Amino acid sequence: MPITDETICAISTAPGTGAIAMVRMAGPQAIAIADSVFRAPHARARLADAKAGTLHYGTIASGGTDIDEVVVGIFRAPHSFTGDDIVEISCHGSVVIQQSILAALISHGARMARPGEFTRRAFANGKMDLSQAEAVADLIASRSEAARRVALTQMRGGFSHKLHELRADLLHFTTLLELELDFSEEDVEFADRTQLLDLVDRIGTTVARLEQSFTLGNAIKNGVPVAIVGPTNAGKSTLLNALLGEDLAIVSDIHGTTRDTIEDTISISGILFRFIDTAGIRHTTDVIENIGIDRAFAKIAKAQIVVLMFDVSTPAADIEAVGSQVRSHITSPDVRVITLLNKSDLCTPDISTPDGLQLFSAKNPADIERLRQQLLQAVAATFSPDSDTIVTNARHYEALHQSRLALERVRTGLTTGLSGELVAIDIHEVLDHLASITGEVTGQDILNNIFKNFCIGK
Repeated sequence: MPITDETICAISTAPGTGAIAMVRMAGPQAIAIADSVFRAPHARARLADAKAGTLHYGTIASGGTDIDEVVVGIFRAPHSFTGDDIVEISCHGSVVIQQSILAALISHGARMARPGEFTRRAFANGKMDLSQAEAVADLIASRSEAARRVALTQMRGGFSHKLHELRADLLHFTTLLELELDFSEEDVEFADRTQLLDLVDRIGTTVARLEQSFTLGNAIKNGVPVAIVGPTNAGKSTLLNALLGEDLAIVSDIHGTTRDTIEDTISISGILFRFIDTAGIRHTTDVIENIGIDRAFAKIAKAQIVVLMFDVSTPAADIEAVGSQVRSHITSPDVRVITLLNKSDLCTPDISTPDGLQLFSAKNPADIERLRQQLLQAVAATFSPDSDTIVTNARHYEALHQSRLALERVRTGLTTGLSGELVAIDIHEVLDHLASITGEVTGQDILNNIFKNFCIGK
């Protein structure tokens, strides 16, 4: 998708019928094309004479036929989202009206925009770097308050500023190392190796912290994974339905009803949780059910929280056996396990509860609310999206990972007395990986892949 000087247009509001819609046009002929289809109440009023940042009421017409009464916004280069002249036409939300206005613009010289082309032009014109452009897509797709805050921070350049600081420090020392090559016969050192080693350690710590933040960032973006596990008929599907507020999973007294994983997300106090109902854990000769149980164990290995459910009548020995089985598949000590003895509404009030287990009823709204609060408490220690820069993008994570490995090679080279020329090669690799995040060093194929996933009109 090469950047051209063509004028592009698209419907920028969501597909379908609404109260209003907005058609956006950007490029050198945007205002002239808009003038050719726009008629103001005062015949002499022209959009070409309008000041930047102003709104104008009038009618859009094509072929002598009025299409709709509209409000047109004018934004002039370079002070616009893309850096081009931009016209935004707000019209009534009829699909017919939207398409008719779009057709009128195209017939007068504009062309249909490709997915993400407006934002790509903003990137190409230096209005934002690549990580900020990707944050635009994340902001549009945000499904929780935490995801919105993180995306907005990144779109405003919080992540970019951090990376620019790291690169600036490394560039200084790289310049000194390369300057030494011009004076190799004099055997002089311009770059203090001790200071460079301290810098590499400091940058390595920052890069490692950013890399590690992806676990939190991924949870913010896609939901904190919560695996609901336990024996058959413990009430796992009933709990999932209660948490989601809808009958997503089939509930039955028949053992082994759930044979696969069922997932859905819900926001609790601004944090997105991804709940996963799993097949009941038991010994069975049923091949299909065993596949479901294996998938349950796989979800446990990826969960950040495990809700372990038992029927309140389950013998203590069975609770211990299944609990041990579940814990053997937990891969991190940071995973929180909440163990519930379900169906407490069916037992006597004086029933004793073993340590670490809590009486619970998936049919009791008060118990469901208490569980929601426990889920929030389980992530409260690490879930601080406003505290620092958080990585939410898998591409950024991979670039940071490769940067950290290259920094480790730089450190090894410095401690073993490797020549400045070879150390500089590894430093350049670090710089390239960091630059790929902001788009300073990025191939066209990568750019095409990123922007093709944007919605048309953004």
